[in-house]
Amino acid sequence: MFNRTMLRAAAAVASISLVAGCGLFSDDDADGAKPVVVGTTSEPSTLDPAAAWDGSWELYRNVFQTLLSFPIGSTSPQPDAAQSCQFTDATSTAYQCTLREGLTFSNGHKLDAAAVKHSIDRIKKINVKGGPAGLLGSLSAVQTEGDRNITFRLSKSDATFPFILATPAMSLVDPAEYPADALREDGRLTGSGPYNLESYKEGDRAELKKNASYHGFADRKNEAVTIRYFQDSEVMVSALKKKEIDATNRGLTAEEVTSLQEKKPENEGIQVVETVGADIRYLVFNPKDPAAAKLPVRRAIAQVIDRDALVAKVYNGTAEPLYSMVPKGIAGHTTSFFDTFGDPDVEEARRILEKAGIDAPVKLTFWFTSDRYGSSTALEFAEIKRQLDASGLFEVKLQSKPWKEYQEGYKNGQYPVFGRGWFPDFPDPDNFIAPFVGKENALGTPYDSPEIAEQLTLSRKESDRGSVSVSNQFETAQKLLVKDVRLLPLWQGKLHIAASEEIAGCERALDPQTIMQVWTLERKTSW
Repeated sequence: MFNRTMLRAAAAVASISLVAGCGLFSDDDADGAKPVVVGTTSEPSTLDPAAAWDGSWELYRNVFQTLLSFPIGSTSPQPDAAQSCQFTDATSTAYQCTLREGLTFSNGHKLDAAAVKHSIDRIKKINVKGGPAGLLGSLSAVQTEGDRNITFRLSKSDATFPFILATPAMSLVDPAEYPADALREDGRLTGSGPYNLESYKEGDRAELKKNASYHGFADRKNEAVTIRYFQDSEVMVSALKKKEIDATNRGLTAEEVTSLQEKKPENEGIQVVETVGADIRYLVFNPKDPAAAKLPVRRAIAQVIDRDALVAKVYNGTAEPLYSMVPKGIAGHTTSFFDTFGDPDVEEARRILEKAGIDAPVKLTFWFTSDRYGSSTALEFAEIKRQLDASGLFEVKLQSKPWKEYQEGYKNGQYPVFGRGWFPDFPDPDNFIAPFVGKENALGTPYDSPEIAEQLTLSRKESDRGSVSVSNQFETAQKLLVKDVRLLPLWQGKLHIAASEEIAGCERALDPQTIMQVWTLERKTSW
């Protein structure tokens, strides 16, 4: 198995603290077969894993299988569709997996080594812009031997590769249903995961039913789950209070979290689970924009932004200022942006612009998604605009679009400055830097930095991800990020599940990728 010493310094991300938790035990009752209904503001952008490097993974984790995954309580990838996996050489360039026996897709077709090769190869061949192919930069070839053995040949040492295989991006698909060179476009889904997707209505709901042919690690506590998609978190909270849904996942505003935690009549029967979060929010500067391309402009913005005020006014204790792309709780976290820019200082920002001969106010348009991260996003950008405009150095215009349109826009380089959130693919510092750097990255804005790439290459030779040398390499990488200011970290959040007291298993529902594993949820009748 993969080295279990990996991520010992990052284990804090997966540790869960119960603020007011869902129950641990459930009674068998007549309601046990009723679907558990989960509300979220995180709707899939696509049903094909080869196209998604985003919150679509929430659905994928529950309907597809991956070779490896993160069982509850584990921060190291363990076998799921695989029976076993391990590096077979000392340089971490050959990784071999053996499949479980008798695996099938939900349509009855065999899940064998050929299907695994097809699933991974098509991600690279289709190469969707801003899609998960960026995770497979070190993969040179997938080889099969018989029906059950697969070897991944890597072009360079990559100790993070098992973590990549554990992401829902590497979901295993049926070659008969998913073309090798194109995305599946019939609006349907075929997997081998804990649930089958019985029906899907875009913008409304996904109906999941227990997959009778599933063979994996998930211990399913329910027969069916309905996921309802909301554009507005206020409507979602109202649905929870009316018992139209049983639990929420993603999208609660800070005000809603604190309000739901209060003891008042309208909250009766509702409980809140809080987890240590590794999700971050940050700004991206587009080098193709005349203003955002200027380093002094980016440095001046970094000098003005007041993260403490932003968090206090908008997130009310449910987030904390972030001065590094690598958040607290992850090995390699630093405060590099604070070390360079210190406290907000408008006069210093003015000097930066004047020295560069840039006249104020600098006009910029900041973009954000209107329906992806919850209703607080609009308030967050209003506060950023207020701060920058008040400095007299900037004149900011705000624009927003729904996630699907928004995603197309930033991938095509249409936005001068835009906001992004990041929920980790896997709990390792590499995953908070590597996806955003390089000619092909998750942001659609090329960021070629040979110096950062060198640090990532060195770190991937280290199987002990919590070692001093790995921390030093990521500290150097983050200093380079500060020097360029192509990305500007803003805050690090906490994750919350609000649920009816009739639902048990909430405290076990979030894996180290902070993706909800809906199979842990079950209906109960008494504590």
